[in-house]
Amino acid sequence: MTKKLVYLSVEQVIEYNVLAITLIQVKKADKAELLDKSRLMVVVESCKKVDGGVYDKAVFLLKWLIQKHPFASGNRRTAFIAVKDFLLKNNELLGIKDNPEQARIMIGIRENFYKDEELKEWLKHGKIRKFER
Repeated sequence: MTKKLVYLSVEQVIEYNVLAITLIQVKKADKAELLDKSRLMVVVESCKKVDGGVYDKAVFLLKWLIQKHPFASGNRRTAFIAVKDFLLKNNELLGIKDNPEQARIMIGIRENFYKDEELKEWLKHGKIRKFER
């Protein structure tokens, strides 16, 4: 019997953006603002249709929240928080430890530098190749 996964709602992801901007303000101009709700809805709903397990869906969520840019600020921060919560809600752990390269890796995700399997390994075990342009 396959266990039923717990998915995030659009409202939860919007709250994660508020949280990300409030707790981790990078620029003075950072603001929690949803630019395109329909884009966010597509990401959240499409995650449910991804083949594979919870980490495959987490990779999708991470990439698409970053690359589809539904928020004015904090898309990468929001994606990270959302993925961590998604994994926790589904009794899985995020294997990423604090790492000074993490911000660069997130840029690499935005620029589609990494393959899905690399991101899955990163989410599970914290191992990924260095992002280089």
